[in-house]
Amino acid sequence: MFGSHLSIAGGLHLAVEHAGRLGLDCVQVFTKNQQQWKAPPLTAATITAWRTALTQAGWPPGEGGVQRTVSHASYLINLASPEPGLAAQSLALMGEEIDRCEALGIGLLVFHPGAFTTGTVEGGVRAIAEALAGLLRARLAGRTVLCLEDVVGAGTTIGARFEQLAEVRALAMSLGAPAERLGFCIDSCHAHSAGYDCASRASAQATIQRALSVLGAGTIRCLHLNDSMTAMGSKRDRHQHIGEGSIGLDGFAAFVNHPAFRDVPKIMETPKGARAKVPGAEVPGAARLSAGVPASELETDFDLVNVGRLRALTDVGTARAALPVMLPMVEGGAEGGGAGESDGAGESDGAGGSGGAGGPKMVARALPRKKVIPKAKVAEGQGKK
Repeated sequence: MFGSHLSIAGGLHLAVEHAGRLGLDCVQVFTKNQQQWKAPPLTAATITAWRTALTQAGWPPGEGGVQRTVSHASYLINLASPEPGLAAQSLALMGEEIDRCEALGIGLLVFHPGAFTTGTVEGGVRAIAEALAGLLRARLAGRTVLCLEDVVGAGTTIGARFEQLAEVRALAMSLGAPAERLGFCIDSCHAHSAGYDCASRASAQATIQRALSVLGAGTIRCLHLNDSMTAMGSKRDRHQHIGEGSIGLDGFAAFVNHPAFRDVPKIMETPKGARAKVPGAEVPGAARLSAGVPASELETDFDLVNVGRLRALTDVGTARAALPVMLPMVEGGAEGGGAGESDGAGESDGAGGSGGAGGPKMVARALPRKKVIPKAKVAEGQGKK
């Protein structure tokens, strides 16, 4: 079940429609401007348009327990802050994020745990747990699952180690948070940059097993599938196109084929956009999709390129050095190219072009295995993102 973080410019429902045109199975959105503390309340018209789009896409909220809609909370929120004013502001905004998801029928809300800044890691863990317990105790009738996301471990951020994420959840549950309302989101780029090796199928499999063992079966409710521009253990959050970073195709084969993630939304937060044409290329269509051409130089929506690479890995026994990857064959130029790209946190502020209503044509090509990037020494301590 593959999806992407898509823009809500022009209306929340347009993200669902865009996902449908891209042939995606799920979608992640911000339900408000993530760079602002306040947002206008959701109107009845906005909610109706969103739910209508879900119905037309064949994505009834929570059908059969499968969640196809994910929201990412604002990056302004810091539930670990020792500063009373920021802590209170963060708590209020997190509550609003939950309420907006409930109104829209969004089943999963992903958020970064926070940073303890001038406090202590123990104090930060407790502050997050107390905030989550309070928020959920006040909303016992709700259905949205809050998903703690792993981070790269820079500075004083909390959540780079799976054990720390598990500690927050366990403490929150001891304070009254319902277990079924607290889960996790694992980001491949974050895990790799935090020091969990994901660069081969075997090492990624070991990382996944470690996560499942520490966090618990059934608690990983969402995956963020992003390659990394930086080396393992770098503690830098820089997302890259699938197969073009330090993880590479082999590592992603483990994520897309693991049975624990069969019905888990796999969201791409890779760079957004569409390229009008390949510089210097005069041959239209499929001829431009030659082996070795990076996603940023293909004449199509980047999300189509990346999801094609992920789908080509599904049910593959071994990720080969040159793996046939299904890519869209765009005839006559990219349609409706949009702007936007992924920043260090993986957010997307725009949407790329789309294929026709009948779905894009696809053409196979071989993708180079990956760039060779030396691994950095893994540091276990906490750091600031």
